[in-house]
Amino acid sequence: MSANALTAAIMWIEGVGRAEKVISGEAETNGFRVGLHMMATTPYETDRHSLAVRWLVIAAAVLQVLVPVLPSLGIGERIGSQSDDVRTLITPAGWAFLIWGPLFTGSLAFAIYQVLPRKRDDPLLARLRWPAAGAFMGNAVWALYTQSFGLSAISAAIIIFTLACLLWTYRVFAGWEIAFTRIQRWLVVLPLSALAAWLTAATIVNIAASLRYHGIEGGDAAAAISAGIVIIGGIIGALAVARGRGNPPYALVFLWALAGIYAAGGQQAGIVAVATGASGLLVIAGLITGLKGAQPGTWLGSPDAQNR
Repeated sequence: MSANALTAAIMWIEGVGRAEKVISGEAETNGFRVGLHMMATTPYETDRHSLAVRWLVIAAAVLQVLVPVLPSLGIGERIGSQSDDVRTLITPAGWAFLIWGPLFTGSLAFAIYQVLPRKRDDPLLARLRWPAAGAFMGNAVWALYTQSFGLSAISAAIIIFTLACLLWTYRVFAGWEIAFTRIQRWLVVLPLSALAAWLTAATIVNIAASLRYHGIEGGDAAAAISAGIVIIGGIIGALAVARGRGNPPYALVFLWALAGIYAAGGQQAGIVAVATGASGLLVIAGLITGLKGAQPGTWLGSPDAQNR
């Protein structure tokens, strides 16, 4: 056995550190060759840092669920009421916002899954924890601010930060070369991709509402401007899905948001209805294109045993 492998084994047994790099060695014991598969160590502080990040994700996920409840305790005003004050032609129908229930549930499921001890060194989760924590915390801060001060430019800035964190996670999924396991699809890819899609649409809606909050109205051109914004949103969604290998959760949630816009502003202005339909077709085209470029087993089917 090499000196490095022996040192790594002793330190691992003593609990001084954890593995970041795998070392393979062999030892002769009573005539038998014993294969060693052990991990090179890092300082104990790295373990503490990893634990802190995992629990930060949990805390942020819980906060984003609890903060919207504050108005029922007399703190701030409901986000729905704040939104109604600056409603535009691209504000989705009220029922569309019911998706926050599944989104919050998925976020909590992801947070619990990633904190499990056996998932401490999971390479996929290692890339997702920081941006996920940023996104969950961003949602909590956005809700706290919006409930207190409305959908101002600051509210838009916060939601843009949140979206940036979620697009970071989306980029990780798009570049992940190993087929996702079933549990990764349900507890990792689904919740974060769905949240990214909803925040993509919500960011556009928030920016439009912020303009009205600050007195910037479209006047007679409001319907045309709203239709143009919806088309731009559709192009963004279509590109995201196509480049994300046809990410189905993202596509479906984005289509849900478009349906909410069609049910509200689309019933008030025909041009908005047409734009919503066109955007939906763009997203579906992006979905088909992305799925064609995805490797078999990326989203459906049984992944290889090595990835279980």
